[in-house]
Parts: sequence; structure tokens; C-alpha cells
Amino acid sequence: MNLQIKELRHNTQAAQDYFTKILAYTLGPVELQRMLDENKVNLLDVRRKEDYDIGHIKGAISIPEEFLDTSLDRLSKDKITVVYCYNQQCHLGAKACLILAEYGYPVMLLEGGFKTWAQEFNFEVIN
Repeated sequence: MNLQIKELRHNTQAAQDYFTKILAYTLGPVELQRMLDENKVNLLDVRRKEDYDIGHIKGAISIPEEFLDTSLDRLSKDKITVVYCYNQQCHLGAKACLILAEYGYPVMLLEGGFKTWAQEFNFEVIN
């Protein structure tokens, strides 16, 4: 193993910085459900429109990632926008979060995407 990696693993300040950022910019399904119940977030589905039409998280609006920069008027900067895509390996959500942050929108990414929401947590899906 790389010596730098070994040393970094014992750097507790670096670990604090890293995990603080993870908690600041990502959330899981349970936390998202709580925030939705309290009407504290905008929810954005960046998957293909056809997939949104098959099923999506209740309250989500559909703006596929490739159309996001031309559809920002559909979002409010007053609330945090939570973005989701297909699954943990999909990077559409991260790309969308970067675009939103560049335009000054407070943003978070749903860990695990739609797949985790629907299959692993069995939260409500709109078909």
C-alpha cells in the first residue's frame, strides 16, 4: 500500500474534513423522507424522462441532466435541491449537483439513487 495512503488513514483531521463534506452534500433515503415530510427540499430526478414516467419519487420533478442548464427556472434557490439518478454507480446526479452549485443552488445528492429508494427502502414510488 502507498505510504501516503497509510499516513493519511491516521490523519484524523483529514478524516473529519472528508466525512464532514460527505454529510454536508449527500443524504440517504431516510433523511430525504424526513425532509420531504417537512417540505424542506426541492427534489430533482435527472434520469431520462422515459424512466421518470415509469416511476419516480413522489414530489420529484423531471429534468434530465443534459437539459438542466436550460431549465433552471423550474427550481428555487430558497430550498436545498436534492438530486437523484439511477443508482450508486450513476454519475448523472453528481454532474447535475455540480451544475446546480455552479449556478448558486444549494444542493445535495441522494446516495444510492432511485434504485436504493425504491428497492432497498421500499419508499413510495409514483408510477
